[in-house]
Amino acid sequence: VCTLFVYSQPLDDACLSYLNNNLTPLIEFEVVKWLKNPTFGLKFLELSRLNLNINHSFWTYNLLIRSFCCMGLYGSARLVFDYMKIDGHLPDSTLLGFMISSFGRAGEFGMARKLLAEVQSDDVMVTIFAVNNLLNMMVKQNNLEEAVSLYKENLGLNFNPDTWTFNILIRGLCRVGKVDQAFEFFNDMRSFGCFPDIVTYNTIINGLCREYEVDRGHSLLNEIRLRDDCAPNVVTYTSVISGYCKLGKMEEASALFDEMMSSGTLPSVVTFNVLIDGFGKVGDMLSAKSLYEKMASFGCIPDVVTFTSLINGYCQIGDVNRSFQLWDAMKVKNVSPNVYTFAITINALCKENRLCEACRFLRELQCRNIVPKPFIFNPVIDGFCKAGNLDEANRIVAEMEKKKCDPDKVTFTILIIGHCMKGRMLKAISIFDKMLSVGCPPDDVTVRSLISCLLKAGMPKEAYHISTITS
Repeated sequence: VCTLFVYSQPLDDACLSYLNNNLTPLIEFEVVKWLKNPTFGLKFLELSRLNLNINHSFWTYNLLIRSFCCMGLYGSARLVFDYMKIDGHLPDSTLLGFMISSFGRAGEFGMARKLLAEVQSDDVMVTIFAVNNLLNMMVKQNNLEEAVSLYKENLGLNFNPDTWTFNILIRGLCRVGKVDQAFEFFNDMRSFGCFPDIVTYNTIINGLCREYEVDRGHSLLNEIRLRDDCAPNVVTYTSVISGYCKLGKMEEASALFDEMMSSGTLPSVVTFNVLIDGFGKVGDMLSAKSLYEKMASFGCIPDVVTFTSLINGYCQIGDVNRSFQLWDAMKVKNVSPNVYTFAITINALCKENRLCEACRFLRELQCRNIVPKPFIFNPVIDGFCKAGNLDEANRIVAEMEKKKCDPDKVTFTILIIGHCMKGRMLKAISIFDKMLSVGCPPDDVTVRSLISCLLKAGMPKEAYHISTITS
């Protein structure tokens, strides 16, 4: 049959008559499988539907739908699904879940929602797993409003959400800062017979602390401690500790850390990192260093975040030389610095006018597999411009561009002001024109600075021209 179909198109009446009398649903399924090409399989299906008196099996449709979904041909999968329904077959929950997941992964949320609505009207059972999977993909692909809409429109269609459903929506809402709306879902859970688990609590506590509502997060932590079926874990404590650290409330953060330890919950590397970073930002490097030294006793190995936070702390209190010892410790422990480790150190050196050392770190950065960012180069460029060494500043900009790191608004503004200060007004105008041509819009600081310098240099026409094109 495969040979006839592939090599004898169109089939004559004798062939069609023979197939009509001898082809069975099982043989027809084997033919589709043997063709090993879903496009040929669909053509054979359409041929047999139109010209042969055969009732296709569920497994033929199942095979073609899955094959087309795996190939990303969702329109064809949908067509086969329509044939399937017309021919009197309904999908089972496994096939339906597969189709919804496939459409969701491809971002075809409209198609997935339409499919859900259709099968529910046909009284096909839609598992909560399939709906949750679709909601999860919508949230991950930043289609939060569509996820909330899908949840609401399915409530009246025999859809009973479970704890995972609420966790998905609460996570999505907290991630975009809509904590109050997340609380509405949190409060609705019990009306559906669902109870928040530790994932629910951790998600909403983290959302509150990211929005600087740390006291509310701490209250929820205390609520968990009173429950018999749920207990706070290291993630719960770390979220609230991190919130206090971001507010600079290190006493509260330390007290909660001690409370966590006394409850028998061991800290993680992340717990130590947020505390070390918090103490570093308030300039308490004794406490930061003490925590760093305690990490090993809890089986926590310092990572690049740990070292970067310590380096940042020492740089903030003006002890750049002490931060170099941490660079040496990183080498010993085989921890690679990241873009922020370099940026913090280079910025601190530039503040102390140690430009040659800053350039040494720039050269080291370029030897590593790190994607450079303009904010790393800008302090060095600014330092050379303020020192009047425009040639070196221009050289660093050329190095930036060679590394596929395009100058940003700050880079251009530094260069424009630097050239103006040296009286190179035409060069400053040229840099400004380049800024516009590469699609980097200047801000008020850039425009005002350039216009002011042009007026002081006795170039009112040029100043007026700049004012006109930027308005």
